[in-house]
Amino acid sequence: MEPFVTLKSIPAPLPMINVDTDMIIPKQFLKTIKRSGLGKNLFHELRYDIQGNIKNDFVLNWDPYKSSKILIAGANFGCGSSREHAPWSLLDFGFKSIIAPSFADIFYNNCFKNGILPIKLDQIKVDLLMNEAEEKNEISVNLEKQIIIHQQHETINFEIDKFRKKCLIEGLDDIGLTLQKNDKIDIHEKKIHNIQPWII
Repeated sequence: MEPFVTLKSIPAPLPMINVDTDMIIPKQFLKTIKRSGLGKNLFHELRYDIQGNIKNDFVLNWDPYKSSKILIAGANFGCGSSREHAPWSLLDFGFKSIIAPSFADIFYNNCFKNGILPIKLDQIKVDLLMNEAEEKNEISVNLEKQIIIHQQHETINFEIDKFRKKCLIEGLDDIGLTLQKNDKIDIHEKKIHNIQPWII
């Protein structure tokens, strides 16, 4: 997992509530176990018509939003089924942070495990950032200082669990955290082998 650095981007506005994981990545694209290649199918039914042609009325098909690294969304983002393909597709598209008033719990946890920073803010602050996105103004997300800097260098503070913050900054997913204890794992394996040599 790549370490999270300060993000600077014109955010993409998605003022929709209750965006579920099937909308984020429809079920027909869940056959793969690879994390790459899903970005092209992100919000598939909103981005493409039935013939597979790009729709001109969806925000992620417009410049500069189709290269945004930050998504400003509505309440209860990521609800529905617990598919991990949802954060995979968002990350593969290019999003490293999602800002919303609230998230579905499983989706929220999956974001951290895949290197995406989900930020919860009250609706007034989300509306302010949504306006910045619609005006195509760049914002900056600084995880170290836990601030969002928007137009005229005004700042918005956000809260994050200390452990999750550390993992994002250091680029540690569950496997990375386990490998940090590699020495202790080796010692344990040797001990078990000496006690029960028939175990390979």
